[in-house]
Amino acid sequence: MLDLQGHRITYFGHSTFSLTTPSGQVAIIDPWVMTNPVCPAALKSVPRLDVIFLTHAHGDHLGDLLALAKQHKPKIVAIFETCLWIESKGFREETCPMGKGGSQKAGEFEVTMTHAFHSNSIDENGVRYYGGEPAGYVIRMPGGFTIYHAGDTALFGDMKLIAELYKPALAMLPIGDRFTMGPREAAYAIRLLGVKHVIPMHYATFPFLTGTVDGLRRETPEIAGLEIHALKPGESL
Repeated sequence: MLDLQGHRITYFGHSTFSLTTPSGQVAIIDPWVMTNPVCPAALKSVPRLDVIFLTHAHGDHLGDLLALAKQHKPKIVAIFETCLWIESKGFREETCPMGKGGSQKAGEFEVTMTHAFHSNSIDENGVRYYGGEPAGYVIRMPGGFTIYHAGDTALFGDMKLIAELYKPALAMLPIGDRFTMGPREAAYAIRLLGVKHVIPMHYATFPFLTGTVDGLRRETPEIAGLEIHALKPGESL
């Protein structure tokens, strides 16, 4: 049984999640919301937003960040180079730049930026700009409940260090394949991380993301106590 200590995690589809603390503070990871084709209509209006965590700036992750930032003026956590671009859009006071291995506090959330193996660029009117490196996040919520959002990544051995250093209770892992880990690699990531609770993400949004939850289950039958929380867009833990 996963004890969320009063926190709520809601899946918007693809790699987008909201984190709500018992006091009501809200963070969104990878804010592809209003333009996300699998996000339910009921979630496309965001009444409160205190923090944005951005793993990288591809359109299916950066998504509606600028529109939400204009509406709510949240703290925006991203890697340094992406923050420079966000600042150029008028959000200099909101950005909280950081680098891999570093930690900071944003609102009620304590965050450490981790590695991710992927790419990162910003598409502005058909022109691609360098966005720094992609990342993942370890996020510690009030009371110590800790999650790991891997971002878009391949499998890498230092996930074992994430387990040893930060001991996340829950991991959000991509399984879609082609651009990230598929089920086989995600299953190995679960073993490295030592987590018993996993939310699959970054799958089924587009036809070329062929990894499935069933495929992940087939790769993990021997992991005792593992719970794969296959949330549908709009569902919460």
